[in-house]
This record gives sequence, C-alpha cells and structure tokens, in this order.
Amino acid sequence: MHIQTLAVQHLHAQDLGAVVPPVHLASTYALDPATEDGPYAYQRGANPTRGQLESLLAALDGARHGFAFATGMAATAAALSPLGVGDEIILPTSVYGGTYRFVEEVLPARGITSRYVADLNQLTAEDLTPATRALFIETPSNPTLRITDLRRLVDLAHAHGALVIVDNTFMTPVLQRPLELGVDVVVQSATKYLGGHSDLLAGTITTNDDALATAYAHAQKAQGGVLSPSESFRLIQSIKTLPLRLERQQETTAAIVAHLRGREEIAVVHHPGSHSAEEAAIHASQATGTGAVLSFELAEGLDRVRFLQALRIPAYAVSLGGVESLICRPATMTHEAMTPAAREAAGIGDELLRLSVGIEHADDLLADLDQALSAAG
Repeated sequence: MHIQTLAVQHLHAQDLGAVVPPVHLASTYALDPATEDGPYAYQRGANPTRGQLESLLAALDGARHGFAFATGMAATAAALSPLGVGDEIILPTSVYGGTYRFVEEVLPARGITSRYVADLNQLTAEDLTPATRALFIETPSNPTLRITDLRRLVDLAHAHGALVIVDNTFMTPVLQRPLELGVDVVVQSATKYLGGHSDLLAGTITTNDDALATAYAHAQKAQGGVLSPSESFRLIQSIKTLPLRLERQQETTAAIVAHLRGREEIAVVHHPGSHSAEEAAIHASQATGTGAVLSFELAEGLDRVRFLQALRIPAYAVSLGGVESLICRPATMTHEAMTPAAREAAGIGDELLRLSVGIEHADDLLADLDQALSAAG
C-alpha cells in the first residue's frame, strides 16, 4: 500500500470501523481484582488513542514498534536513554541546537561523552573507539542540509557494534525510510511536518529492534514524557494530509531554490545535494525528494534586518514544516545553544537564514522574496 493511502486508511478498521478514531481521555482503568490485570492500567504506561497513533507511526516507517512523546526533544532523550557510563556518541557538527544542548549539558552528568564530525561520510573504522556506542545522524542536516550516506554508516557502525540513530524530521517517512536502509532507530519532531500546522508539540521514535523497543517503553513509563490522548488524536488527523502537504511544499521549494540561485543579491543557497555531486547522488539513492527547507545568505552589502522586516508572508519564527512559511536566523534562534566555535565548525554563520516553505502559492512567495531583496539593498 502506498504511503499516501496508508496515512489515511491504516486505522480505519482498528476501532469498529470508525473513520475517525475516538479519543480515550481516562487517566486510569479498572483492573480485574482476581488477576490485577487488564489491557490498560494508567495513561502514562499505555493509552488506546496513543496506541493507535503509535501503530500508525510504525506502519508509516515500516517498523515493528512506534512510540509517541510530548516533544521532539523528549523523543531524542528517550532514543539516547540506552546509553550509559563510559559510552560515546558521534554526531555531525551541523546538528539541531536542541540536540546539541542535550548532548552537551545533560549527557556528561551520566558519564556519556560526545564527539562531533564535520563530514560523517569521511568516518572510518579507525575513527571509532571501544567507547563508541552510537552514531546520531541528521540527513539532511539542520540547517546546512548536508547529506550522509546511511547505508555506509550503518555498515560501519554495525561492524563496530554501535547503534545508528537518525533524526528524520526534515524528510519524514514520505521521502526517506531509514529503517529500510538498516538504521536502528528513527526519531522525529512531530511538531514539524507530521503535525504540519504549528499548533502542537510531539516527538516520535520507531524501531525494529525488540530490545530497544522495551527500553523505549520503559523510558515512557519511567520518565513520563508521553503524548496526551488529545494531542495523539490531533496528530493522527494531521498525518492524513502529510503526503499532500509535502507534495505542494516541495514543488514550491524547488521553484524558490532555482529563483534565488539566479539572483545576484544571494551569495549562497543550501539545499539537499547542493554541497557536492557526491552528496546529491547519495541523497537521490536513499530519499525520494529534497524536502521543503533551504538556507541561504544575502550577498555582501545587503541588510539582513531590512530584508526580514520587509517580508510579508514568511513569519520570522523558529520551527518548520507547517502549512505556513517560516524564516529564521539559526545562529541566534534554533542553534543559539551552540558555542560560537561550534557554530563556526558547523558552517552556521551569523548571516545564514533558514526558510521553511509552506503551502502558499509559489508566485506569491517569489514576489515577496523579490520585494524584500529590493528593500534589503
């Protein structure tokens, strides 16, 4: 079944044929006094509505197990929860600022070390140490949109006995399915494309590994960062339009990339595959689209603040993946947790702007960008 159909139809036969699944709000459930057992006991441990969402998430990713969390960072934290004292995690230098904050400020207290690599495609077996337990990958990376060869990194990590965890927020299962490439764990900020309307916070994990699934179920129950039934229901409904939204967003993004690359007011445009022909080929081999995020810098002499103030359609705000276009300055917004040295190593300059393209008409967005560029000059 195609993912466009799966997103809409997967849950229809699971609750008396209801086209729209009901919301189960109960915080606690009655148990059999004789066995003290039942399918549900307390909402934190399991909930029918969250269970339906988790079933849908697993189906979309081709996974045996799915988990829903209250935020994307709660999902990332849970994904890393199997790591322990003495373990090392390797990440790209260009990684989401929230992930950087968690890795730098929380994991050290647990005895976990981290190492950042500018280009994971250059990683070799000699770069992995006995402590290396996991590789955490964003492809495309945020916000420079660098591409990592997942098949190669999976082979490298698994030969070493390490896990591969992929943040697939930018691509979603519509455009990239890392588990099918051998990845162990996929995390997403469902606040972004899965939710799609900038009106909820959520995070997801999917995996085919039964032992990891047990650990993640324990993380839900022990740490408590689970998604509520109401938000689970809303996310189910939002996912139904995900393929359609992405189709429109990608078409408009391609038009914007082509347009900006032809403007003398633009110094550089980053999009998946733009760094090199090699990265373009890798992305084409493991994904079916380029997504709807780009980043760029204005040419020298243009005023960034005037450009941003002149924009009428994209809001100057963090986040991405919604039906509305958003633009931000990663150095002071999404990646402000990074040190200046870390941002420089990641290629995140003070003038870099990240644009998340919504579902507005392409002509309106292009005209808006053009008038703002004129105002910036």
